[in-house]
Amino acid sequence: MESLNDLRKQRIDKLGRIRDLNLEPFAYAYEQTHFAADIVAAFTGEEQESVSVAGRLMTVRRMGKASFAHLMDRSGRIQLYIKQDHIGERSYDLFKLLDIGDIVGVTGTVFKTRTGETTVLAESLTLLAKNLRPLPIVKEKIEDDEKVIFDQFADKEMRYRQRYVDLIVNPDVRDVFIKRSRIVSEIRRYLEGRGYLEVETPALQPIYGGALARPFVTHHNALDMQLFLRIADELYLKRLIVGGLDGVFEIAKDFRNEGMDRDHNPEFTMLELYVAYQDYTFMMDLVEDMVGRLCTDVLGSHTLPFHGRTIDFRSPWKRIGYMDAVSEAVGEEVHDRDEAEIRNVAKKAGIDVGDLSGRGALLDAIFSARVEPDLWNPTFITDFPIELSPLAKKHRSRPGLTERFEAFVAGMELCNSFSELNDPVDQRERFEAQTRLKEAGDEEAMVLDDDYLRAMEYGMPPTAGLGIGIDRLVMLLTDSPSIRDVILFPTMRPEQ
Repeated sequence: MESLNDLRKQRIDKLGRIRDLNLEPFAYAYEQTHFAADIVAAFTGEEQESVSVAGRLMTVRRMGKASFAHLMDRSGRIQLYIKQDHIGERSYDLFKLLDIGDIVGVTGTVFKTRTGETTVLAESLTLLAKNLRPLPIVKEKIEDDEKVIFDQFADKEMRYRQRYVDLIVNPDVRDVFIKRSRIVSEIRRYLEGRGYLEVETPALQPIYGGALARPFVTHHNALDMQLFLRIADELYLKRLIVGGLDGVFEIAKDFRNEGMDRDHNPEFTMLELYVAYQDYTFMMDLVEDMVGRLCTDVLGSHTLPFHGRTIDFRSPWKRIGYMDAVSEAVGEEVHDRDEAEIRNVAKKAGIDVGDLSGRGALLDAIFSARVEPDLWNPTFITDFPIELSPLAKKHRSRPGLTERFEAFVAGMELCNSFSELNDPVDQRERFEAQTRLKEAGDEEAMVLDDDYLRAMEYGMPPTAGLGIGIDRLVMLLTDSPSIRDVILFPTMRPEQ
């Protein structure tokens, strides 16, 4: 088998031979009139239509002075029929120097072959970009009326590193990212349709906040100051609520200096939405309605496959209190237990809490181990302990709890929502409690933000807030096993 270097040398040699024909192998532009899928769908075989298509050669079958090839554009593939007496000897000499992976433009007429395949009979051929690095060969065949793919470009790490190749040779991957784009567009359209304003807030922040997470730290040379990449958009968006923008949202990149697994990437996309004069029950209804519309409008169904099972996104979604869910999972009541008692509950349940400190952290460890993995169909977990919710309002009728929910699907957290805390005195006390946790060694505890407290003191109306992980939402709606499958360029270790 020839080495990659040998094949590249051959293609570089062909590049020189193409230039010897006084042809430019890297064009400036090409006028497309049609896409492959549109031609295949529309052509009836009754009239010869002239078309100009452009794309990448994916197969080539040379047969003397007449050859077949398949061209792939963004819509799909179409067959080309190339005859020397139609395109001329010089252009056919060019065709003989082409390889799979070359990008070409073809103008010709559409017809059907004897086997019924819609085909473009080339009248002119233009090389648009010469491929110098061979593509992985992906072969297909039909077995029992089913398309079977073998010799696939399947090395996961290589696919994530070389997403450009992944998109070329794996059409299903392209389909995932097309759906992702449509999902984000539909979210934006849905929220704008309700009168909410899309805004932009700083990615570089002097004080990070809005979530329990470690930040990435950087330095601004001109100002000689430390800055942080945002871990959330929350505190800036709520400043806008104070300023009178009653419904604001942002779809933006956030950054958390944390581990990576199938549903965590250090750089990720979040939707955050804040609506004045509403509470968390309003947001539950909004999430249920919005996700339901995404399912039908983008994917055509409320029931979707995921990991060999089915997720049912139909309303109503199940709702259960956080403490009730934990109590049910461990088989005993935990509502009024103190830190030492909760630690003992975890031990009896076989959960290793290590050196975790604080009642909230212990409850969270139990929830993560015993409750979260079993939440398959969409479920709202409501009314979180106050220790886990430093930015949420205290529950209006249940002491020690907050008006907060998270939605879980297939064992993953999909979104987080509060009746937002708008009492600046209470907020300062919560920040100070977080400061004590940080001083005790909790690297994910929040930092006290005096400017945010100052904004709150001007008066913040009752507000409902929501954060949805766009990457996880796309995973769930496209049956993607890892967050890396829905991020075009996920974070990776350096190549060796």
